[in-house]
Amino acid sequence: MNASIKKYAAEFIGTLVLVLFGCGSAATAGGELGYLGIALAFGLSIVAMAYVIGPISGCHINPAVSLAMLISRKLTVTDFVGYVASQIAGAIAGSAILYAIVVSAGMPMTGLGQNGFGPGYGIGIPLLMAVIVEIILTFVFIYTILGVTSTASNGNVTGLVIGLTLAFVHILGIALTGTSVNPARSLGPALLLGGQALSQVWVFLIAPLAGSALAVAVYRWLNSHKGEKA
Repeated sequence: MNASIKKYAAEFIGTLVLVLFGCGSAATAGGELGYLGIALAFGLSIVAMAYVIGPISGCHINPAVSLAMLISRKLTVTDFVGYVASQIAGAIAGSAILYAIVVSAGMPMTGLGQNGFGPGYGIGIPLLMAVIVEIILTFVFIYTILGVTSTASNGNVTGLVIGLTLAFVHILGIALTGTSVNPARSLGPALLLGGQALSQVWVFLIAPLAGSALAVAVYRWLNSHKGEKA
């Protein structure tokens, strides 16, 4: 099989798993799990996938991560397009499976782990604050990824560190925006739910990408040594 096809297939599977298990935990058992349980579901999804698809595609499963790798010249434009398309397809597939599970159980369709803001969502932060929160959360997540992947000797713990960092940003972000930091993860549930989730999803497409670009810029300025390509 063509190497690129394998990478795209891995990104599809990884994003499907992230959305199904992360958003699925929020949608079906959020009340029982609480914020910490949901955060761990997202984080552990990354840990699990990192050690199986990491050697194939790098386990981005997030357009914001792929953008950081593109800006850092660690990913070609062609692969960036392929990665993002695969991630979006995986997120939609994961959301569709979750939707089917909820409907089959006769549960009321109250959500699919979608992101949001404003009255009736979390603590009700306004639009501007939602943008700021997502930029900050994504900045922390991507900045950590850039740091832990910069040294080959970190290879054995990279997946664990990234997964725990995703859980870490979720602990704060769930009550604010549901924590996106991942445009694909936000788009999948929004497309199936429509309504407010779809009308607000643009925030969770743009802000994580802005946070990613900011993280790369700061990493290049603060962490890069002379002669090192960030």
